[in-house]
Amino acid sequence: MTTAETTEKNEPTTARLSAGETWRALYTHFRPHRWQVALGAGFALVGAVTGLLQPLAAKVLVERLGGDESITGILIALTALVVLGTAIDATGGYILSRTAESVVLAARRTLIGRLLRLRLPEMERSQPGDLMSRISSDTTLLRAVTTQSIVAAGTGGLTAVATIVLMGMMDMVLLGVTLGVIVLIGGCVSLVMPKIAEATARSQEAVGEISTRLERAFGAYRTVKASGAEQRETAVISAAAEEAWRHGVRSAKWESVAWSSVGLAVQVSFLAVLGIGGARVASGAISVSTLVAFLLFLFYLIDPVSKLVEAATQYQEGSAAIARIVEAERLAVEDTEEPAEGAEGAKGTKSAAGGGVREAGSGASVTFENVSFSYRDDLPPVHHGVSFEVPGAGMTAFVGPSGAGKTTVFGLIERFYEADGGRILIDGRDVRDWPTARLRGAIGYVEQDAPVLAGTLRENLVFAAPDATDEQIREVLVRARLDALVDRLPEGLDTVVGHRGSKLSGGERQRVAIARALLRRPRLLLLDEATSQLDAVNEMALRDVVAEVSREVTVLVVAHRLSTVTLADRIVVMDAGRVRAVGTHAELVAADPLYGELAATQFLATVEHGAVEQGAI
Repeated sequence: MTTAETTEKNEPTTARLSAGETWRALYTHFRPHRWQVALGAGFALVGAVTGLLQPLAAKVLVERLGGDESITGILIALTALVVLGTAIDATGGYILSRTAESVVLAARRTLIGRLLRLRLPEMERSQPGDLMSRISSDTTLLRAVTTQSIVAAGTGGLTAVATIVLMGMMDMVLLGVTLGVIVLIGGCVSLVMPKIAEATARSQEAVGEISTRLERAFGAYRTVKASGAEQRETAVISAAAEEAWRHGVRSAKWESVAWSSVGLAVQVSFLAVLGIGGARVASGAISVSTLVAFLLFLFYLIDPVSKLVEAATQYQEGSAAIARIVEAERLAVEDTEEPAEGAEGAKGTKSAAGGGVREAGSGASVTFENVSFSYRDDLPPVHHGVSFEVPGAGMTAFVGPSGAGKTTVFGLIERFYEADGGRILIDGRDVRDWPTARLRGAIGYVEQDAPVLAGTLRENLVFAAPDATDEQIREVLVRARLDALVDRLPEGLDTVVGHRGSKLSGGERQRVAIARALLRRPRLLLLDEATSQLDAVNEMALRDVVAEVSREVTVLVVAHRLSTVTLADRIVVMDAGRVRAVGTHAELVAADPLYGELAATQFLATVEHGAVEQGAI
């Protein structure tokens, strides 16, 4: 099965928009720049008028050549028209090109802002590489269609009408011959346009597939190399590139047919006019100067007709890009705007570290009331009536077999996902009633894989607290045991950590993630296996830090190490999406068989003697 076939099976082709939807979407991008476009169009029209005057001046010149009148004045006038027309066209072209770049910039800003606010399920259903392609590649096609194409269609149409009117004033017979040829060949061109649109749409989808495949390979670069999969990945990405090439060539083929048809129409019209016009000159129906002027108008007609064909071609290409952009714009997004001062949910003060929200009190209470949840309708539920209560500051550990739904608890608290049933309360208030930005501003979250972003170490540390002071950063570095690392780095905090923190060890990445969360000074700290890659010394040190933090902050931790679990004020045992039991380590060992089994076999705990050895579930 080819890459294209796989893509078509797994990802639906972008839905085509109706003509009305396409024009409305185009106008949305065009409207903020309409006055600049109008100015550019004005210059284009003036340039077109100067061009229309040139054949008339040439007619006067030919007539004077047969008499004794001086031709100096008309030559100067003709030269001035040519120079003036060129200057005006160049100015109008610059204005339109500059405006086109502004349209692309605005579209990219809007799309970037929207895609970064996508709901997590929407992002998980999408391919990041394809979304990146819509920002980079698809928006580029707006450059022509929202400015040059619209202006070309308008000025080209008006110029063509004006030219035809002037040609008709000179000789209706020759005009009829010209229009007959142009209409015949123009009908053939109109049949080609939908094929250009289809080929362009498929080409853009293939470009998105290239980005998706590249993002996958670069995101697991070490795995690709360790697996000896360079050639296989190269073949897969090359197949996607070949698919884009194939549709690009197909689009180029139909565009070539369209442009060749324009040239054919002009050449056939010229030969027909020359033959029939010559006969009419011989019969005395028209003068030689009229035939010369008519032929000049015919040549001048090439430009507006070409503009109309170009506008139609660009519209077909742009409509394919617009459909993909609109599809991305319709994805569900979160409302992450901060509430206005005095509005509901705006209570609280900013933390000194910049970004978190510090409500009255210390730690936040967390309550799950009969919560049910599944990631998709076609997947089995992850939570079946989960209920527990965390009253405030302190540490609560979640334990249980893999797939029990522990990490999902954190995703629901952060509102990455919405519960299907039941309620989740933070400080007695349903999370759905919290403004998203304010809710997350009160939470520090260390993910299971502890992601580190490309950039400097400082940028990673202050990512969630951009206003943090150097003193606060230094304090957090000491608590996370990163101070020694920073001291030996060549550029200290300004050292670049590489793509996804590739220059750091797994344990260092986890400590960076913990420091980032602590620097935010949250009221609720979520730790998802936050110390799994640390050595024993660093783990014990950070365990003490977490214990210290939990005196003022509510700490929820998904733990697979008994050393962490036994520190918890309460332990929530989960199994198959349900809460089996809640209690302390000693209570659960005595009362819950599953926890007792985990403690005896996987925690490697010797309960009778009270001796504990560290292990992993």
